[in-house]
Amino acid sequence: MQIVSQPGNFSNLQLELLKTFAHNLNEIELIDLRKRLAQFFSDRLINQADKTWDNKEWSDNYVEELLNTKLRKKE
Repeated sequence: MQIVSQPGNFSNLQLELLKTFAHNLNEIELIDLRKRLAQFFSDRLINQADKTWDNKEWSDNYVEELLNTKLRKKE
């Protein structure tokens, strides 16, 4: 499989994945890969959220207030 790289169309992650997986996976392998990628990005997001929580010294009560606050401005 030939990969055509056009700068600006793909992220560096997309290009690397295209190069790495330039072969077909069976359905089970594809499902496993999707789950692993989802877990990878989920872990990164949770870690960043935990850091923000700790750095800003948030509490459960404060976050509950945020959830119940309307932050959109009416136009």
